[in-house]
Amino acid sequence: MSGPLYVPVLPARSHAAGAFRRLWPDVRAAIRPLWNLPPLPGATPEALATVVGKYVGPVSAASRHGGWLDAPFGEDAQTAALTEALSQYCELGWLRPVTGPERTVAQQAAAVETARRCLHGLGVRVWVTGEWDARLGEAVRVLLARTGPEVPVDLLLDMGAVLDDRPDAGKEALRALDALMPLAVWRSAVLLGGGFPRVTADMLEEGWCESARAEWRMWHEVRVTGRAYAPLLGYGDYGVQHPSALAQAPTPGSGGPPWGVLRYTTDSSYLLFKTLTRGPDRIAVNRSAARRIVALPEFRGAGAGQGEEWLSDCANGPLTTSKGVGGPREWLRAGNLQHMTYVVQGLSGG
Repeated sequence: MSGPLYVPVLPARSHAAGAFRRLWPDVRAAIRPLWNLPPLPGATPEALATVVGKYVGPVSAASRHGGWLDAPFGEDAQTAALTEALSQYCELGWLRPVTGPERTVAQQAAAVETARRCLHGLGVRVWVTGEWDARLGEAVRVLLARTGPEVPVDLLLDMGAVLDDRPDAGKEALRALDALMPLAVWRSAVLLGGGFPRVTADMLEEGWCESARAEWRMWHEVRVTGRAYAPLLGYGDYGVQHPSALAQAPTPGSGGPPWGVLRYTTDSSYLLFKTLTRGPDRIAVNRSAARRIVALPEFRGAGAGQGEEWLSDCANGPLTTSKGVGGPREWLRAGNLQHMTYVVQGLSGG
C-alpha cells in the first residue's frame, strides 16, 4: 500500500482552485486533493452539466497529478445527471470518483461504473464524525463486494471536525481503521480531519485567537501505535476552513460580516487575526493584522511560499492605499497557500 503525501479536502470553488494553482510546482506535485462539489439545491438535471462545469472545470485543470472528485451533497434526483456531468472529468482528467457506505445504491453503482470506465480507481469515503459504528464496516464490505477486486480502491477515512472537544478522535480513528483495513487490498489509506475552528466574532474580540491543530495531533497518535498500516497512512485535512464550509450552497450577490480573518499555521496551532471588510479603519487594521503575523517568532519568512509573500507585502504596504490589503477571498487564498505549503514541507521533512 502506498499513497499521496497530503490530501487536502477542498471545496470546488474559485478561491481553493486559485490557491492550488499558485502553489510551487514541487508542492503541488505532492498533493492529491479531495475536491467537493457544493450543494446545488433545486438544480435541474438539464442545468447540472453547465453548473458542474463552472465549479469542476477549474479544479480538474489544476489537478494534473490526480486526486478525487466528490459530490457528497447531491440530491437523489440529481444522481444520474451528476454522474454524467462528473464522469467526463474522471475520463478526460486524473480525478477519481468517490462513493461511500451511506450513499444510495444508485450513487454507489454509478461511481463504481465510472471507476471501471476511467481506470483510475475509486475513492471510498467513510465518515466517522462521532464514535465508530461497526455497522459502517459491514456496509463498506458490501460496497466492496459490489465493486469487485478489479477496481483499485482508496480508503478516505473522514473524521469530520476534529477539535479539542473530541479528545478521543484518535481512538475512534483506530477503531475504524482496525475494522476497515482488512476489508480490501487498499491502494492507499488516508486519515482526514478538519481542525480549523468555525470562526465567530466573539473569538476575535481581542483581535486574535489561537486554536490547537487537533487533527494533526490525531494523525500522529494513530501513526505511533505500531499498527502494520500506520507508517503508510496518509494525512489529510480541510485546509484553513471548518468542515461545515463545504456544505454552503452558492449564494448570489455580495454581503457578509464587516470583519474577516487572516490565518497562519504553526507546528501545533492555528493563529487567527481579525481584519475588516469595510469602514474607515479597514486599511490600518488589515495591515496591522498582517504585521502581527510577520512579527511572529514562528513566521517562516517571505520566501517560504506565496502565502507568506502575500502576508509580507500586505504588512509592508502603505496606509495611503488599499491596494494589497485584500478581502475575504484573498485572505482565504493566502491562508490556504501558506498552510498547504507548510504541511507538505512538514510531511516531507523539509
